[in-house]
This record gives sequence, C-alpha cells and structure tokens, in this order.
Amino acid sequence: MTQRIALITGGSRGLGASTVLALASKGIDSVFTYQSNNQAAQAIIEQVSAKGAKAFALPLNTGDSRTFIEFRQTLQQLLEKEWQRQTLDIVVNNAGHGYTAPIDSQTEDEFDTLYRVHLKGPYFLTQTLLPIIRDGGSVVNIASGLTRFSLPGYSAYAAMKGAVEVMTRYQAKELGSRGIRVNTVAPGAIATDFRGGEVRDNPQINQTVASFTALGRVGEADDIGPAIAALIESDNRWVNGQRIEISGGMFL
Repeated sequence: MTQRIALITGGSRGLGASTVLALASKGIDSVFTYQSNNQAAQAIIEQVSAKGAKAFALPLNTGDSRTFIEFRQTLQQLLEKEWQRQTLDIVVNNAGHGYTAPIDSQTEDEFDTLYRVHLKGPYFLTQTLLPIIRDGGSVVNIASGLTRFSLPGYSAYAAMKGAVEVMTRYQAKELGSRGIRVNTVAPGAIATDFRGGEVRDNPQINQTVASFTALGRVGEADDIGPAIAALIESDNRWVNGQRIEISGGMFL
C-alpha cells in the first residue's frame, strides 16, 4: 500500500498538532505548517518520529494567498525528496486565530484579517493544491460550533466559519468526480492556547463551558485530532459534504 501523506496547516500546536500526532498513530506521514514557532514545530516532529512516522514542518502564513504557489513548489520538492512523489492524500485546513469584538466595535482591519486567514486562505490554498491532491483523497476544513450557537463577540469569526461550511459543500460537489471527499469538522470550546488560552487557563470560563456541555467538561485538543484522523479513513468513505460537530454536546 502506498504511504499516505497529509498536509495540515497550523500543525505546531493545538488541534493541528493533535491531528498530526493522531495521523502518525495510524501510520500516516505529515507535512505541517507553522507561522513563527519553529521550536514548537520541531517538538511535534520528534513526537511523530517516536510513533514511527515521518513529519516535516514548513512555514506558511495562510493569510497571504500570494505565497501559495511558491509554497506548493516547496512542498512538491519536499515530497519528491522524502517520499519520491509529488502528491498528497489528505489536506486539513486548520490554521487560524481567535478574536472577539462586539458588532458595534468590530474593526474592518480585524474583520479583513479573519477573512484572509479563515476563509480566503483555505479556499485558495485548497485551489492551489488541487493539482497535487490524489484522486480519492480527502479534505477536512475546520469550522466552529459557533456556526450553530451564538455567543456575543464572535460575529465576525463565526461568519467566516459559516462560510467555510458552505465552501465545504461546494468543494465536495465539484471534487466528487475525482473521488475527493470534503467535510467540515466543527469543534466546540477547546482547552488550548486559542484566544490566549482562556478556556484552558481561566477557571471561571472553564467551569461555565463545562456547565452547558452535555458531557460535563470542556474539550481537549486530543478530543479533536483523533476524530479528524478517523474521518479520513476508508471506514468513513461515504461521509462527504458534511458538517460534523465535535463539542461534547454544547448547548443541546
């Protein structure tokens, strides 16, 4: 069986890192991106190696689509060098950042940044990578539970993630002829460094989130990564164009 290879954006921390490690546990190699923290990226590479898989890290600002062609060329060179091929099996569009502001004080600059990172970036990065995604491959886009329920301050962020869910359905429709499945994973509140680690580090916020989650606790990164890894497996080959919320049952 040909070695499977995944690209995960934002793979040096949080949900992305959990995904890289979960894929490694299934014997899937990865190339993941990071924006600035090379030390964190190297730590993930070492953990993947300990699992018997391979991982490599490349810098990428997913908010700057002008760099995507050059990134694909660099990626293809790495694929050729390390795996003697120039194609991918899996793409996980995970990179992002958290930001909140009420509607009456939302700035256009931050709105535009959210748009470039969370919507334009995944749209055009996937477009750029289409020539090197194998037929029969899988794309997973990361959205948010905030597209189903509403919390004050998240209007702009949630609007971008809502658009990602629509984008996913269109990608699934248009790429179906190549056998490429495209799905959305929508995490709930997770105890990572997202928005400065507020869910992880603020006991009051942590307890509040747990109180309106059916399973009675906040999510952890390792609740999400293995679910993404499972979604791309052949057992889920008929799951396509779907929004899958992984939130422990928030606001049911």
